[in-house]
Amino acid sequence: MNAKILTRLFQNPLHRSEPALATASTAASRLHNQPKPRWGSKALLAVFSLGLAGGFATAMQTREPPALPAERVTGIGGIFFKAQDPKALGTWYREKLGIAIGAMGPNFSIFKWRDQEDSKRAGSTVWALFKSDSKYFDPSKAAFMINYRVGSLDRMLSQLRKVGVNVETKVKEDFNGKFAWIVDPEGNKIELWEPKEGF
Repeated sequence: MNAKILTRLFQNPLHRSEPALATASTAASRLHNQPKPRWGSKALLAVFSLGLAGGFATAMQTREPPALPAERVTGIGGIFFKAQDPKALGTWYREKLGIAIGAMGPNFSIFKWRDQEDSKRAGSTVWALFKSDSKYFDPSKAAFMINYRVGSLDRMLSQLRKVGVNVETKVKEDFNGKFAWIVDPEGNKIELWEPKEGF
C-alpha cells in the first residue's frame, strides 16, 4: 500500500467536518442565548387545569338530570332472604351482628326510624329469614326479595302497568298496610308496600 493511501486513511476526518460543526455549534449557542418564555411549565399546567375544570362545570350546569316517574319508591320496607336453617342463622345474626331477632316472630326483626322530612312520622324496615323451600318468593329463583315502600300503591301499580311491568293481580291488605308484587326484567320478585301510619 502506497504512502498516499495510508496518509488518507489515517487523516483525522474531523478536519473535513469543521465548518459543519462550527455551524451547528453557532446555532446551538443562539438557541441557548434566546430569552426564555415568561410562562413556566407550572403556570401552563395551572391554566390547563382551570380550563378543564371550567369545561366540566359548564357541562354539569347544562346537563339535565333524568326525569323520574311521578310515583316512585320512598324507601326500603324490608329485606327478606332464604336460609337452610333459619333458626340457626337467625341466632348467628343476633349474636354476631346484634340484630334483635324476635320482634315480629322467631326469624324476624324490625328497624324503626323517623322520616327525614317529618321527624314526627315513624317508619320501619323489616329484616326476615325464610325457609329455603318457601314459595313466598315464587316465581323468582333468587334467594332474596326486597320490599320497597311507596306512597300510593294503587297509583304505583297503574303507572307500572302502563309501561309494561309484570304486575301480579293479587293485592293484599294487612294490619300494617297494603302489599302487591311485581317481577323485574331478570326475574327477581319485588314486594311493594304502602304502609299504614306508624309503620
